[in-house]
Amino acid sequence: MSTAELNQSVVWNTADKYLRSIVEPEDYGDYILPLTVLRRLECILAPTKDKVVDLATKLHEEGMSEAYLDWEVQSQFGLSFYNTSRLDLTRIAETDDHVFDSLMDYVGAFSQSVRDIWDAFDFAVKMRTLDQAGRLWPVVKHFSTIDMSVEALPDAQMGDLFEHVMYRAFNTKGKAAGAFYTPRDAIRLMVDILFESDDLGLTSPGASRTVYDPTAGTGGMLLVAERALKELNPNIEVNLAGQELMPTGYAIGKADLLIQGGEPDAIRHGDTLLIDLYEGEQFEYILSNPPFGSDWSVQQPSVKEQAKVPGSRFSHGLPNKGDGQMLFLSHVASKLMPAGKNGSGGRGAVVSNGSPLFTGGPGSGPDQIRAWLLENDLVDAIIQLPTNMFYGTGISTYIWILDTNKEDHRKGFVQLIDASACWSVPDKGLGDKRREMREADRAKVLEAYSTFADSEMSKVLTPDDLGFRDVKVTKQARLGVHVTDDAIAEVLAHKQAVNEHADVVCAVANASYNDLPDALKAAAKEHGVKMPATLIDAISKAIAIPDPDAEPAVDRKGDPVLDPSFTMTERVPLTEDIDEHMQREVLPFAPDVTWDETKAVTGYEIPFKRVFYKPEPVRPLAEIDADVAEVMGRLMGKFGQVRK
Repeated sequence: MSTAELNQSVVWNTADKYLRSIVEPEDYGDYILPLTVLRRLECILAPTKDKVVDLATKLHEEGMSEAYLDWEVQSQFGLSFYNTSRLDLTRIAETDDHVFDSLMDYVGAFSQSVRDIWDAFDFAVKMRTLDQAGRLWPVVKHFSTIDMSVEALPDAQMGDLFEHVMYRAFNTKGKAAGAFYTPRDAIRLMVDILFESDDLGLTSPGASRTVYDPTAGTGGMLLVAERALKELNPNIEVNLAGQELMPTGYAIGKADLLIQGGEPDAIRHGDTLLIDLYEGEQFEYILSNPPFGSDWSVQQPSVKEQAKVPGSRFSHGLPNKGDGQMLFLSHVASKLMPAGKNGSGGRGAVVSNGSPLFTGGPGSGPDQIRAWLLENDLVDAIIQLPTNMFYGTGISTYIWILDTNKEDHRKGFVQLIDASACWSVPDKGLGDKRREMREADRAKVLEAYSTFADSEMSKVLTPDDLGFRDVKVTKQARLGVHVTDDAIAEVLAHKQAVNEHADVVCAVANASYNDLPDALKAAAKEHGVKMPATLIDAISKAIAIPDPDAEPAVDRKGDPVLDPSFTMTERVPLTEDIDEHMQREVLPFAPDVTWDETKAVTGYEIPFKRVFYKPEPVRPLAEIDADVAEVMGRLMGKFGQVRK
């Protein structure tokens, strides 16, 4: 058994030996993860611990600030975090008196840069639970015996260990895992696609890249991206940045980066929609798996204020407050490095459900966001993943690939990839995750992306192919004249009518609708009464009835009178001329309709089902006839039995 495998077993055996009957199984990870982090951090600090404590004591006696101590520790020892206590888990385990108090003093002595991890883990509450059950001392002693030094567990192996512990922990939580844990196979696909367009630059000497995740969760996307970059170029400089709202996810993510040699402030705690903790910064790679269907009512006032600033991250449109994932799509696009020389720019991969593809009518907030992304050539590709890929949902999911500086042959195009059939059955399910994308599955998707051609699973389109214009189609009414007592009563109720107008109305009973204005004026003159324009309109309305044999109706100004019972909107692809489309698709079936293309409303949608539609083959008629004959034969046989 390797060192990593041994430690995976030893760490997780904590649950069976010490947590059983004290902690609910789905909460085991909430105890094991922070203790694993604590042990790793103290093993990292062990070689310089005494010197750092001596320095801290000296500077404290001299009245120096903690910020100055941070600087001195960084300068002298190259450490971005430290602990000023003489205690460690081994010393605490040497006595069974005041274990809880000693442990709290110990974690409280960490530098400010990592101190918030313990609050986010709710560490004190968890340890108090163990203390009250008489299990804290044996747990502390157990962890103090595990060697998690960098020599025993290099960063990569430590990452594997922590990944294993997280996986086991989230496996017991089921659907709750999806809140801050993205499947590694999905992340790896995102990373493969992002790096495919930059593979030469990544392997060049002196290469450096920035990677950002605004919904960092446990930091998995950042770490997978960093590892993939290091595989391509061991000497590449990778700077990670992330932001996470949920305390548990933030604590795990920050801790995971720390135990693998990352910087303490690589992941920051806060609501990305309310406050961008990396304001003014842009990145070369961005990965994000924002929550699906999350209500953003709390953030709405702030987001609306931000949206008022032209060119800001939310200025291009706002979705319905019941689903904020398109806000993150806009945020990611705004944080990408702009196009520069030699093909430089930013690329992003954002996970979504199907809603951002089509939700919202033309001109709505979601449609405005789609229009901004497509019309500015920011959408490189959209990939449909297999269902049951994620822990918290079994629905269809998609990856949006954004790019501020596409390769020349991809500029002006959007590639849709249907990878819904590229999956394998995992060895173990987790939550709703019943399918996974193994290396061979991802290779198929990557090949389709890099080939950039139409195939069974790939379609290369232009933004215009995804656009349309909604054209309001109207129908000119055909009206006749019919004078009734009710119609006369309606006319006389008009404020400008007098009794003599009843005779005027009767006098035009045989007129056509289109001749009413002239006929009414003549009849009014004959009867010695006035006929103002508003009264002409009122009388025309009162005595008009539908008449399919009449000429198309016009009002007193000669403008068409529209049929109020006819409402229709024709959706015309942006790639088609409106008049030609109407002549071909509408007029043969409704010859009386009219439209005004100047009032057409432009919109965009990404109709995956329609683009990749595969018609079911029609069964041969002879086969259907044979089935019918067989059924009828059985029925006749039963009827025969009934007669007997």
